[in-house]
Amino acid sequence: MKTVLIIYPQWVPANLAGVQRPRLIGNYLKQFGWKPLLLTADSQYYEETLDPLMAKTASNDIEVIYTKAYKITKPRIIGDIGLRAFPFLKKEALKICKERQIDFIWIPIPSFYTAILGRIIHNKTKIPYGIDYIDPWVRDITNQNNVRAKLSQSVARTLEPYAVKKAALITGVSTPYYQSVMDRNFKVEPTHAGMPYGFDPNDHKIELSDLKYPWDNDIDGKPWIYAGAFLPNSHLFVQSFFETIAQLKKAGKWDDKIKLYFVGTGLYPAKRITSYAKDCGLEEIVIERRERFPFLHILNFLSKADRVMLFGSTEKHYTASKTFQCLLSERPLLSMLHNESSAVDVIKQVNADAFLMPYQDNDSKTDIINKLKPIIEQFQEEVTWNLDLKPLDKYTSKQSAKVLADAMDEALSKQQLVK
Repeated sequence: MKTVLIIYPQWVPANLAGVQRPRLIGNYLKQFGWKPLLLTADSQYYEETLDPLMAKTASNDIEVIYTKAYKITKPRIIGDIGLRAFPFLKKEALKICKERQIDFIWIPIPSFYTAILGRIIHNKTKIPYGIDYIDPWVRDITNQNNVRAKLSQSVARTLEPYAVKKAALITGVSTPYYQSVMDRNFKVEPTHAGMPYGFDPNDHKIELSDLKYPWDNDIDGKPWIYAGAFLPNSHLFVQSFFETIAQLKKAGKWDDKIKLYFVGTGLYPAKRITSYAKDCGLEEIVIERRERFPFLHILNFLSKADRVMLFGSTEKHYTASKTFQCLLSERPLLSMLHNESSAVDVIKQVNADAFLMPYQDNDSKTDIINKLKPIIEQFQEEVTWNLDLKPLDKYTSKQSAKVLADAMDEALSKQQLVK
């Protein structure tokens, strides 16, 4: 069995989206001939609140090696764990590659800076490496007017070409996430593959007892829930959504028992969800809790809500990895996504598109509101929700693990031919 060294600076019990990538895929790699060996920083160096329940979701097949990181300073200058752990990850990775048979190195990003480790380790060991794009490194920040974001992108444009130049494999949650990387940096494309986060069906079988729900104090209410980070390119959707509800309320076409819960939205820098709600006179029915919730809490919240909401991005490449969580809750789903997002295809395949609002480039807020009105009116009524979840089999993390295993095999074969 071949061994892949996965370098990612956080691991369970961290409850971040990035941690899910090596966990979900690592859970199944052994079934396809690859032993996963994860190199990470010890959890004592993480900033985020830890989630002990996450240990229930990681397979014992994943061997984990921990290293140190620099602690957060006061004042906080560098928060990125990839930077704080960088020299320790580098030292330990080189030690592992010297002492053990490592066939491939796979580095999911962000943290973006760990991508550089692939090139550094390859230069010293000749072990082929791949970079996995959970998010684009060089990206559009025209809607972010802050010095930190601009500096980050300037660094990205400098470092990405160095990091990817000798990569034997480029992967991502979908092809559009990394296609521009290929176009910018390669005359001859390396092996590449897109595979979604997918989902581990075993996660959704874990039901928590004695769990407190955000709406426990609202006995007669009808909770609609959005769970997860509030994205920079979701603002138009949320603003249009609230303005549509305000118009429906004014026309007497809104059920006052409905409450809108936004949980785990994060400490995003732009205008607050609650501010948009206040602009529309909806502050009494919109509840936002920005702190991160344990992953298994979120799955249980979704499955017990009256309705589930999914606000994607105005960018077509956004795949909305939380789509699977929403669908597997088996609750009626209201979704707003770019019409070319791969998530739209998934939603249609399982017959969950009755309340889908597809966004098209250059749709104005008025266009969106006109599309949303009839959808939201109907979404309030009794819904017969006949999902066909069988098509989701091809989106499981097991299938994504197979895609990665096949891609690493192909990359190794190419390397051998070159030799």
